[in-house]
Amino acid sequence: MRNNIKLAAGIAATAALALGLTACGTSSDPSTAKDAAGSADKALVVAASPTPHADILKFVKDNLAEKAGLKLEVKEFTDYVLPNTATETGQVDANFFQHKPYLDDFNKKNNTHIVPVVNVHLEPLGLYSKSVTSLKDIKAGQTIAVPNDTTNEGRALHLLADNGLITLKAGVGTDAKLSDISDKKGLEFKELEAATVPRALNDVDAAVINGNYAIEAKLQPAKDSLALEKAEGNPYANFLAVKQGNEKDARVQKLAKLLNSPEVKKYIKDTYKGSVIPAFGAAK
Repeated sequence: MRNNIKLAAGIAATAALALGLTACGTSSDPSTAKDAAGSADKALVVAASPTPHADILKFVKDNLAEKAGLKLEVKEFTDYVLPNTATETGQVDANFFQHKPYLDDFNKKNNTHIVPVVNVHLEPLGLYSKSVTSLKDIKAGQTIAVPNDTTNEGRALHLLADNGLITLKAGVGTDAKLSDISDKKGLEFKELEAATVPRALNDVDAAVINGNYAIEAKLQPAKDSLALEKAEGNPYANFLAVKQGNEKDARVQKLAKLLNSPEVKKYIKDTYKGSVIPAFGAAK
């Protein structure tokens, strides 16, 4: 993971201590967190998934940050837990990897205080297969892999339902679970950690894969997916996030402005060609 294993191990080893201090009031007070944010001349450290999040941040660092007077450091993570844990404990200043339903669920389950700052892009969730070439080829008895975290599993099941592969119980929301399927239409399901789903493509008939992990696996969502989320009205925009109280940090505000700049919009459109979509201003 490109030097990230040591970083992740260090964070995991210290997370319990740091969170314990938070529970005692050392860093849970927003005013304290704001004071700890650092001066404007200190590098802003942002935790990010490698693709496309870290790539977008590196574009900002290499092309826009210096002119804006921002020192930016990017730390890459390949899971969906440590970036929030590190932001909560102050080991990084911000993160960029998640959408609002996931963050809401994470904060609730972990008593963390992470808040969004600005939307940046959408990664459409897609259904992929190495053994079938169209939705009509998916039949009873076949197995579909889905992410096992609460929000992304619900998102995956709604994608399958929207494309007629399953039927969900009436009124089921974004946190749908396998038990909320009223008609599996003979399909079997394999729940896996989101980052590992692409590697299961050879072992299942199809898999629902998060956009960033699909790109890392050299898949082109706009071209290779059997089914893809629609962008219009989609609540799963990925955003820059910080610990509550740090939203007004001058460095964070500079980065937020750069991430919503015309230059970043052009970079996203030119680089990902519809596999990642700008989530600010007019997407076209």
